Amino acid sequence: MSILITGAAGGLGSAVCRIFVEAGLDVIAVDRSPQRQSYATIEADLTTAPGATAMIEQALAHGPVDALVHLVGGFSGGKPIAETDDQTFDLMMNVNLRIAFNAIRAALKPMMNARSGSIVAIGSRAAVDPSPNLAAYAISKAALVALIKNVAAEVKDSGITANIVLPSTIDTPANRIAMPHSDFSKWVTPESIARLLLWLVSDAASDVNGAVIPIYGRA
Repeated sequence: MSILITGAAGGLGSAVCRIFVEAGLDVIAVDRSPQRQSYATIEADLTTAPGATAMIEQALAHGPVDALVHLVGGFSGGKPIAETDDQTFDLMMNVNLRIAFNAIRAALKPMMNARSGSIVAIGSRAAVDPSPNLAAYAISKAALVALIKNVAAEVKDSGITANIVLPSTIDTPANRIAMPHSDFSKWVTPESIARLLLWLVSDAASDVNGAVIPIYGRA
């Protein structure tokens, strides 16, 4: 089974790639600046439709793409809606929604032709459990949930599944630096998320479609 993983060089992505490889899957890792690894890597700019198409073309050179695991995302903001500027809002919509749309749209075309495949995206607890001063981020993640649910509705008779996982704060080095006074033991580990993603792309999850799955740790 060949798995295309976007955002592979991040704190979550590195754990996902490792666990997928350990499970015997063929990983094709995608990032704007991929690290040299034991698995195949692709450098891609997913901010544009041509960039996403080029990613899929490179991936297909390795063989059929059985699953897309979309991990790209980012956070910016921290102000009330009344004080949120256009630049911050547009950044969150582009990073958390448009890039996902570009990647999924490109991946769906060969999957529809093959009438098989799975798509899994990483969202955020903020999509369904918003907090004050995080509106731009939360709205972009809620839109990502809507995207996945619409994909799931469209592909339900095509042998394809689409699901989204909503973590709370992920225990990555970057998050520990950003929130040094937090209780890291309550955060969800990248490995826990990776194992859930691994199940979602497996045959055991072939009847799971359109699911919005929380993974909150003890937060």
